[in-house]
Amino acid sequence: MEKFNVLTTTCVPLNVESVDTDQIIPARFLKTTNRAGFGANLFRDWRYNADGSPVLSFVLNNKAYGGQALVAGKNFGCGSSREHAAWAIADYGFRVVISPLFADIFKGNALNNGVLPLQVSEAFVEAIFAEVAKNPDTTITVDLPAQKVAINTTGQNERFDINSYKKHCFINGYDDIDYLLSIKEKIEAYERIVNVGRKIM
Repeated sequence: MEKFNVLTTTCVPLNVESVDTDQIIPARFLKTTNRAGFGANLFRDWRYNADGSPVLSFVLNNKAYGGQALVAGKNFGCGSSREHAAWAIADYGFRVVISPLFADIFKGNALNNGVLPLQVSEAFVEAIFAEVAKNPDTTITVDLPAQKVAINTTGQNERFDINSYKKHCFINGYDDIDYLLSIKEKIEAYERIVNVGRKIM
């Protein structure tokens, strides 16, 4: 997993509430377990018409917007528990999703797949939407060590919470297996102590 420390990026504003996982990646694209390629079908039914032509009004088809942060309304990632939703968001190139509220299962899947879900207040999300509407080149800075996200044009900032283990993994670029390998020597030392104790008993 790519290391995450401090990220400054422009934003893609998706001012929609209760975006469910079937909207993020429709069920008909779940036939593979290979994570690659899902980004092409992210928000497929919102991005494209039935004939495959792009829906010009959809934000991902608007060249004015881009960046590694997706900003959305509350209750993002509700619906089914498909991990493919996080795969699609990551494969498209988003490293951060910002929302006032995430579905718990989606939040866990995002953290396990290198996408940082930042839950902040509705007022802060609305402030991002307002600044990006005025200027699509508006940037935000996500400081993971400090657990703070800021709107760089206004200086407005807000703290976010994250599980300390997942924070450690993101900063070091670890998935769960990488983390276990990073403490391999400690695990082996513990096993030696346990085995000595068993022999004494």
